Amino acid sequence: MSEEKPTTKKSKPSPQVWKYYKIDGENAALLKKECPRCGKGVFLADHQERQSCGKCGFTQFNRSDK
Repeated sequence: MSEEKPTTKKSKPSPQVWKYYKIDGENAALLKKECPRCGKGVFLADHQERQSCGKCGFTQFNRSDK
C-alpha cells in the first residue's frame, strides 16, 4: 500500500485593513471607498479607469471629463 502524504494548506496573508485608513490624532479617515452592495468592511480595488469589488463584482467607472 502506498503511504498518503499529509496535505499542507497554504495560508493566505491576513488582510491588512489598517492600510486603508489614515489616522490624524483621534480621527480616522478612509483612503478607499467601501462597496455599496457589500457594506462596511469590503473595499473597492483601484484600477486605472475603474474601481471594483472583488467579492460581488460591483464596478464603478471613473469619469474622465477631458
